Amino acid sequence: MAVVETHRSNAFGSHFAGRIASNVTHIANDVARWNDTRVTRKALGKLSDRQLDDIGLCRGDIFAIK
Repeated sequence: MAVVETHRSNAFGSHFAGRIASNVTHIANDVARWNDTRVTRKALGKLSDRQLDDIGLCRGDIFAIK
């Protein structure tokens, strides 16, 4: 009787591939967060001091947004 092995381990192991995928996802999330912050700061920077005061911010608060 012949035996056919259908399970083969990956040369790097599935753990390695999972770590790579996790790192790529983490980097993509960091880039998206950075871009959201950049867009928010840019929009707030276009507001007048009165408009910023209406929402409870001053111009110096814009750069503290993370």
